[in-house]
Amino acid sequence: MPHRHSHHDDDRRFARRERRHSDTQFGPGRHDRGGRSGLGRFFAHGDLRLVILHLIAEKPRHGYEIIKAIEEQVGGAYSPSPGVIYPTLTLLEELGHVTVSTGDGAKKLHAITPEGRAYLDAYRPAVDALLARMEEASRVHGGGPAPQILRAMENMKLALRLRLSRGPLSEEQINAVATAIDGAAISVERT
Repeated sequence: MPHRHSHHDDDRRFARRERRHSDTQFGPGRHDRGGRSGLGRFFAHGDLRLVILHLIAEKPRHGYEIIKAIEEQVGGAYSPSPGVIYPTLTLLEELGHVTVSTGDGAKKLHAITPEGRAYLDAYRPAVDALLARMEEASRVHGGGPAPQILRAMENMKLALRLRLSRGPLSEEQINAVATAIDGAAISVERT
C-alpha cells in the first residue's frame, strides 16, 4: 500500500530537523557518550586537548583529577568520561606535550613538557576563549546537580555491575554489599 503524505509526517520531519539544529546548541535532546551531562558535545574537536593541557600546565595531574577539575570548572554542565580523557592523555604523551610518571600505586601522573607549554602558548587565544566559555557554563548551570554526586552514583552502579558479573556472591558477600549500600544511603540522608 503506498504511503500517503500527511501533515503529521511534515511535523515529525520538522521536529527532527529542529532537534538536530538545537543539538549543536547543547540542547537536552542530544546524548553524547563522551560525557554524562545530557548537554551534548561540550567541546569541539581539539578543544578538550587544549583544556587538559592547560590543567596539566597548572600542576601535574592524574586522569581522575582532570575529570574532577573539568566538572568543577563548568559547574556540572559537562562531565567528561574516562573514555574521552584517557585517550586524549595518551595522544598528548605521543605528541610529546606531556610526560607520564607512575606515582601512588599504578596512577599515572601527567606533567607538561616544554613542547607542550609552547603548544599551549601558541593557542593561548583559543585556550582563553575556552576558559571563558567554561566559566559561562558554570554560571548558567550553577543550580544543576553536583557533578561529584553524579560521578559517585555512576561509580557505584559500575562497581555493582562489575562485582555481580564475576559470578554468584556468597551469603557473607551479599550481606557485606547490602550493608555498604545501606550505610551509604543512611550517610546521604543525614547530610
